[in-house]
Amino acid sequence: MGNLTARAVAAARHSGKSKRPERVGDGEGLYLQISPAGGKSWLFRYALRDRSREMGLGTADPDGRSGGVTLAEARDKAATARRLLRDGIDPLANRRAMEEAARAAEEAAQRTVRRTFQEVAEALLVERESGWSNPKHRAQWEATLKAHAFPHIGAAAVAEVSTDDVLDVLRPIWNLTPETASRVRGRIEAVLDFARARGWREGENPARWRGHLAEVLPAPQRVQRTQHHPSLPWREVPAFMAALRKREGVAAHALAFAILCAARTGEVRLARWREVDLDHAVWTVPAERMKARRRHRVPLSAEAVAVLREMEAMGRGPSSLIFPSTARSSAALSDMTISAVIRRMNEGEGLPPWCDGEGRPVVPHGFRSSFRDWAGETRPEGREVAEAALAHVVRDKVEAAYARSDLLDRRRGLMDAWGQWCSKRPAELVQLPSRSQGTG
Repeated sequence: MGNLTARAVAAARHSGKSKRPERVGDGEGLYLQISPAGGKSWLFRYALRDRSREMGLGTADPDGRSGGVTLAEARDKAATARRLLRDGIDPLANRRAMEEAARAAEEAAQRTVRRTFQEVAEALLVERESGWSNPKHRAQWEATLKAHAFPHIGAAAVAEVSTDDVLDVLRPIWNLTPETASRVRGRIEAVLDFARARGWREGENPARWRGHLAEVLPAPQRVQRTQHHPSLPWREVPAFMAALRKREGVAAHALAFAILCAARTGEVRLARWREVDLDHAVWTVPAERMKARRRHRVPLSAEAVAVLREMEAMGRGPSSLIFPSTARSSAALSDMTISAVIRRMNEGEGLPPWCDGEGRPVVPHGFRSSFRDWAGETRPEGREVAEAALAHVVRDKVEAAYARSDLLDRRRGLMDAWGQWCSKRPAELVQLPSRSQGTG
């Protein structure tokens, strides 16, 4: 039995005679230590190999109400320390070793917590919060991952993302939008590097280009050279549309409408008023005029409706074609007539040519690629919505499920945003790249 009682522990006070802590012994090396400020703690004093040592046992708690160490608990701790000493073990060194082992076990447990790719990507975005050059850069970074990576690997454990997983993300877009695909690859690589730095995955990065994916996928610049339709970098579309709005004539209106709807010129040239529901802002293209031979509904943005209102004001011809030939009102415009609009814009005095990243003059069909690049870089709707807007046939088995619906409601938001982007004035645009830079 020791010398102290719970009441004595509660009543103990510092004498105030010195600025050093004072101690009251309980026996067998256990002491109650009292600081000049009145704080109380337990101390175990012992000798090992002719050296005197002290080990703190925690804050003293006389009645067991404050969450500290009671007298009984302090005696148990001291007894444990004495047993270690009898075995030749330093209790202080033993405690430190146990704390280190517990810390290592906790860190190991943290590493084994299942973190998904999406969770790690979001953590990386937060980590880089102060480093973004502008909010748009962050938004584009996030949009590309949401559109392309998350549908495939967002729910996958970041520690288990493999080369095959990365290829599942990249292959559907590598040949269609190589610049966007290249950015997606780089951003996946950054997320996986971040995960490795945090100890959440091990091994090589499966999204690495040099010496890895470069052996499987063609270089992005090689893919670009094989594209058939020269397309304007999407960042330059608003400037092009501003120039196009200054041109008069049916062909210029038809081209503007095709761009705003991301439609093929053949679908636009033969469009008739009966296909358009202006009250509900929908244009329904009949199956016989679609490449996939399926009826296609196009949600019309306010900008697209404005083009139709202007054509309506010009008068409806007897053929009810929306964009009739100026030479013969009963006939449709030709593809050459619409293409000639861009050719004349490129020949305009004092204007730079509207070209793709390789210096080739753009063509009307190329604006569908501009739309797809814009959607992939900036929008959260996902690739399947953009492909539905382009009326592309779905070949991927995973995406085939979306074919049961034409996603009209989701496409409406996408086309509204595209219309707003196309109508931006030059003064609203920030740091547009030069045409020689491509889409950057």
